[in-house]
Amino acid sequence: MGMTMTQKILAAHCGLDKVEAGQLIEANLDLVLGNDVTSPVAIKEMKKMNVDGVFDKDKIAIVLDHFTPNKDIKSAELCKCAKEFANEKGITNFFETGEVGIEHALLPEKGLVVAGDVVIGADSHTCTYGALGAFSTGVGSTDMAAGMATGQAWFKVPSALKFVLTGKPAKWISGKDIILHIIGMIGVDGALYKSMEFVGDGIQYLSMDDRFSMTNMAIEAGGKNGIFPVDDVTIAYMKEHSTKEYHVYEADEDAEYDETYTIDLSALKPTVAFPHLPENTRTIDEVGEVKIDQVVIGSCTNGHIEDMRIAAKILEGRHVAKGVRCIVIPATQQIYLQCIEEGLVTSFIKAGAAVSTPTCGPCLGGHMGILAKGERAVATTNRNFVGRMGDPESEVYLASPAVAAASAVTGKISCPDELGL
Repeated sequence: MGMTMTQKILAAHCGLDKVEAGQLIEANLDLVLGNDVTSPVAIKEMKKMNVDGVFDKDKIAIVLDHFTPNKDIKSAELCKCAKEFANEKGITNFFETGEVGIEHALLPEKGLVVAGDVVIGADSHTCTYGALGAFSTGVGSTDMAAGMATGQAWFKVPSALKFVLTGKPAKWISGKDIILHIIGMIGVDGALYKSMEFVGDGIQYLSMDDRFSMTNMAIEAGGKNGIFPVDDVTIAYMKEHSTKEYHVYEADEDAEYDETYTIDLSALKPTVAFPHLPENTRTIDEVGEVKIDQVVIGSCTNGHIEDMRIAAKILEGRHVAKGVRCIVIPATQQIYLQCIEEGLVTSFIKAGAAVSTPTCGPCLGGHMGILAKGERAVATTNRNFVGRMGDPESEVYLASPAVAAASAVTGKISCPDELGL
């Protein structure tokens, strides 16, 4: 049998002509990522190894984005630890407040990841970079430490699921709706340690921001990684953002997949994941009357410029409902600047929303939007577990930026159509 796209990338990075699902390999790494939460743990483990330096100071990225700008003394100490390590080892790609972005939006924007790369990150949503045709996956801090020291990581080669996307999505359907539909269909363990490979003529209608949203949430289905084929949209993005050489890998026609799913994008409706699992999905017409206290538009899943534009379009000339907090977080400084230059920030503020510097803050219950007992939030983030954004008795509903913005205006989970858009 032939190889999947993921298997071809892994084979190339371990010097083999062929690999098979279940095979244990050691692969060379193109990038190792850590953040302010996970890097200090990896640094501590690396010190135990008695390693003087890192394998390549240009192939490590440390992004201080989770509890930053520093929310308390403990978070400040974590950032200090990471900064001192970066300075000591001469790490090129170190990003902190003022230059920081949410890591999984920042690294592609900076051109640090391209098609054909193998990337590990001590953050579960490292699978985002599969949108560029790379193999990327989350690991623990110990594996990050080993990766920084040796430039290698071991993997069990994953088997794969094929998702054939056909048709053109309707007006308010985004990559977030598509991936929520898929997770609702296969469950949070439906792709456990498998590669989720997206193919089909429907891909032509998906922007890079749509694709980033979808691969970002592969882990929410249990996936080892998510990956898209490299097309003109991908190449145009890489040419704009990177000078690195990229490599295009294509799945063999006789590649083996555990399952194949065909999804007609034209038939999808805006989709919301109810508490307390991303698989607990309902289409907008099944939602009912769900009043909310907070809306968060941002995160590594949906803090891109297209997300900001959609939210601003809906909020323009309208106002956030009384009693609702709306927090907007552009994912990078560049996206923040674009929001200012395009007048989006003006629209947000006039609508009664708060606009934040890039941070992961509210997504993981860190800061910038913690929920009290009994409060409900609609968020464009990626997880809605018990206590994810605050009190264990609060609730998080996952949705697209379009649904989130409309909900902010109405005070309940809503579709933009309800606003006459």
